[in-house]
Amino acid sequence: MPVKTIGGRMKKLTVLLVIVMVFSMVGTLFAGGAKEAADSKGRIGLSMPTQSTERWVREGQMMREKFVDLGYTVDLQYAEDNVSTQLSQIENMLMRGLDAIVITSIDGYALTDVIKRAKEQGTFVIAYDRLLMNTPDVDYYATFDSIAIGQLMGGYIVDYLGLEEGKGPFNLELFAGSLDDNNTPLYFDGAMMELQPYLDNGQLVVRSGQTELDQVATPNWDGQLAQARMDNLISGYYSTGEIVDAVLSPYDGLSIGILSALKAIGYGQSADLPFPVITGQDCEIPSVKSIIAGEQKQSVFVDTRVLSEVAVNLVLEVLEKGYADVNKPDAYDNGAKMVSAQSASAQYVDIHNYREVLIDSGYYTEADLFD
Repeated sequence: MPVKTIGGRMKKLTVLLVIVMVFSMVGTLFAGGAKEAADSKGRIGLSMPTQSTERWVREGQMMREKFVDLGYTVDLQYAEDNVSTQLSQIENMLMRGLDAIVITSIDGYALTDVIKRAKEQGTFVIAYDRLLMNTPDVDYYATFDSIAIGQLMGGYIVDYLGLEEGKGPFNLELFAGSLDDNNTPLYFDGAMMELQPYLDNGQLVVRSGQTELDQVATPNWDGQLAQARMDNLISGYYSTGEIVDAVLSPYDGLSIGILSALKAIGYGQSADLPFPVITGQDCEIPSVKSIIAGEQKQSVFVDTRVLSEVAVNLVLEVLEKGYADVNKPDAYDNGAKMVSAQSASAQYVDIHNYREVLIDSGYYTEADLFD
């Protein structure tokens, strides 16, 4: 009996020791978390649309690294182009507390309520690249000049085809982005500023007759949808020997889909059927390789390093001063207010300048484009 009693006591002591050790470990963890929170300058949320698009991955990572280097805790989330997912992710970020949030919306019209909640909690809201619509609660907008980007695309077609010298007529088809992105009409309007005079005088002809934004928009910026539409345009309007001379495309992901449709019927395989002049945007690696190969002719380079720096600086200014100095005050109408913006400039890239703009600047390496 005494032995059993001693054994029982030893078991009890062992259990107590384990409990004490567990609580000690938990206490250490909580202390470490508290120290991390105490050491942090604040908490920043980054809500990005998807990891399937190269630029959003780069920009999310660049912003995260900059904020972390400056001493902030960062919550970076990708919603994979699902509006409900983005909404839930932002709600969860707000539950943990945020000093500021940078949002690239999937649907700029769908986040009004959660943005209101953010403002009620004292969180600064920065719209990134895509304006947040129908809300008075967005503080600032970090953007490229979307009208100017459209003009770069349309102007490139004008120059490439020699329209100012009176050449033509040429067949043109028009593509636009997703209608839930506020940039889509701006890109389109900018391009049409350059193209419309030549449509009016007959030097450019849209054989499909599809010239209105809602006719040429591409839901979700989906390259497969662009490819399918290009297939339909070819079979419907270019099946009796007509040639597509130019395609306005506002994004590289669409451009690659459009090219796939053209390649399938022999474009680029002979001098009699050359690739049309096809524009794009973002200088994604597949499109830059396509430019080097003589297929896609142009892409607009929006230097994500610049825009991510713009967003970081906006956040830092509003956290320090409560406001930011911007180069476009009250410039963008989101349906509820005129939103002030910090705008960055862009430039086009083609076969003649891609090395200088993309490689020499350090944006890409030789291996990125020539592996």
